[in-house]
Amino acid sequence: MSDSERYLQAARRTSTQRRYARAIEHFEGEWEGLLPASSESVVRYLVAYGAQLSSSTLRTHLAALAQWHSQHGFADPTKSARVRDTLRGIQALHPQPVQQAEALALRELEACIAVLTAELTSALPTIRLRAARDQALILLGFWRAFRADELCRLRVEYIQLRQDEGLEIFLPSSKTDRANRGRMVKVPMLKRLCPVSAYTQWVELIGLDQGAVFRSVDRWGHVATQGLNPNSLSRLLRQVLARSGLEGKGYSSHSLRRGFATWASRNQWSSKALMEYVGWRDVQSAARYIDADAPFGEWAR
Repeated sequence: MSDSERYLQAARRTSTQRRYARAIEHFEGEWEGLLPASSESVVRYLVAYGAQLSSSTLRTHLAALAQWHSQHGFADPTKSARVRDTLRGIQALHPQPVQQAEALALRELEACIAVLTAELTSALPTIRLRAARDQALILLGFWRAFRADELCRLRVEYIQLRQDEGLEIFLPSSKTDRANRGRMVKVPMLKRLCPVSAYTQWVELIGLDQGAVFRSVDRWGHVATQGLNPNSLSRLLRQVLARSGLEGKGYSSHSLRRGFATWASRNQWSSKALMEYVGWRDVQSAARYIDADAPFGEWAR
């Protein structure tokens, strides 16, 4: 691979490219569409799946088609007025509520950490390793409201432990950092459910001094060299919830982010403070993650 190709590949978010690749595969394989496509064929594609796929999924598929045509030097068929109007019509005739992950409440977080703390005393090395990893992953994910891909891209060399303060973490890129300028975030030391202690315990347990922080552990206790796949975090969290005696259905990696936002809001964090801490650009982004608490006072039953 040439240097120019490596730089171009680095400019594209891996998770986005995976979604786009699946969308192109759906267009060509499932629907048997031809590329390059005409605006009329894109309209027919939207009509075929307008009642089956969510509008957000259809928008992702259109973005993937737009990128494919741009990369291959063809005119973008998705810019057609008929394509845009068809999508608006689908949204009007097939409205769908936004599907959101359940917010992980503090009591559920405590239950998860309690079972992981117990597993840290297991006689089986594999169980101890996974417990230490999962404890650090869940606590960091919750208290810093990290996205799944941000957690999986954390690298030891980008993390500094400041004595009696906490962690300083450099994030080279994130979903809202399109220019890849990176940002520095701090993780506080807490009296309980401490993400700093959990992180330190995990990296010291496996002697980690560089590379991905969170890695898979096989059944023999071997720790991988590569980071976890972001898609695996939802399953990991549901498994921990199940072992805690809780129902894991409806929870995903986003539950950590939503859980922290809900906790912070109920503890009187201002919108500005919450947005700056989490990294949201606008109030609408924050509002999707916060369960509003509407007080009804004496009228409540």
